[in-house]
Amino acid sequence: MKIIILQEKIKEGIQIVEKICSKSLSLPILNNILLRAEKNFITLEATDLELGISWSYLTKIEEEGTAVLPSKILSSFINFLPPKPIIFLSKDQVLFIECENYKTKIKTLNPEEFPLLPKITEEESFLINAKTFCQSLSQVVDFSTLSTSKPEISGIYFSFKKDQITITATDTFRLGEKKIFLKIPSSLKKEYSFILPQKTARELINIFGEKEGEIKIYFTPNQILFEFLNEEITQPKIKLISRLIEGEFPNYQEIIPKKYETQITLPKNEFLNQIKIAAIFSGKTNEIKFKIIPKENKIEFSSQNPDLGEHQSSLTGKMKGNAVDIAFNCKFLTDGILNIKSQDIILELNGEDQAGVLKPSDDPSYIYIVMPIKIS
Repeated sequence: MKIIILQEKIKEGIQIVEKICSKSLSLPILNNILLRAEKNFITLEATDLELGISWSYLTKIEEEGTAVLPSKILSSFINFLPPKPIIFLSKDQVLFIECENYKTKIKTLNPEEFPLLPKITEEESFLINAKTFCQSLSQVVDFSTLSTSKPEISGIYFSFKKDQITITATDTFRLGEKKIFLKIPSSLKKEYSFILPQKTARELINIFGEKEGEIKIYFTPNQILFEFLNEEITQPKIKLISRLIEGEFPNYQEIIPKKYETQITLPKNEFLNQIKIAAIFSGKTNEIKFKIIPKENKIEFSSQNPDLGEHQSSLTGKMKGNAVDIAFNCKFLTDGILNIKSQDIILELNGEDQAGVLKPSDDPSYIYIVMPIKIS
């Protein structure tokens, strides 16, 4: 194998794939990156057996071949090289690397021991803008939780229809739902739904979130493939393949209130500031009490900590409906507010023991549901 490639390009590829490398003691081969030279493309691959990634780039290939290298050693070394062309030459399970006045040898492993990334049969697929998709996913990705008893809530639920995508996550204490309304209906022959592991969702955001281009999604029963597309042939081609979580996602539509008894509209930043201040005195349960007084268009905040003291404050806004006293976990409230992009926030309530609904004042595509803390 002999490859010539710019240092900044191979560095970019390594930074993308090395995050997937597993720190495995039982399968040390997973701590490595597979480097392949084939048909004028250099390809880097990494996997942890549940999630796999490949990065391909058009470059000068003088001799085809494959090598498997320790990800940490390769990454550390390449990062120190100057931004010049690098020559990779592989012979007898040793990779020779030359760049300007640097000459290095790295021992490689047997490529036949490296797990192959699954081949996805490219049947139905869906195309969407990378930034739109990742920004929407980022609004709910933090709300799932690892659970052995309920593995279905360990991931993010996706529902693909002709005219919209719905992305949902919950840990049973709060739930976030984001809808992407499609301007042009998709060509899908049927509706698709799946549960994506949270780790995969985070990697999607990290890798594709700021890229200009589109993501092509290929559907299969047990795995999913995300492929980044860019019209420029000189841009790297990235594929992310992941297993899916088996099981049925909770029928969460049943817990979304269809009406409200109390509705409050508040400036987002002022509301968030009040909660952050009250949180200082919220104690071990992170509890903040709300007293909503619609006749005065006022909401009072209170919190107390036996070891620190107590806090009270108030905020005015637009309110209608019934007066109510209710308590929430301040961390859960903060998480919901931070994922709302509008200047004003709507909070809808149905008494002290029912879920509260947070949503933007000017965007029907996002809702955040949070369960209250029982007031003692």
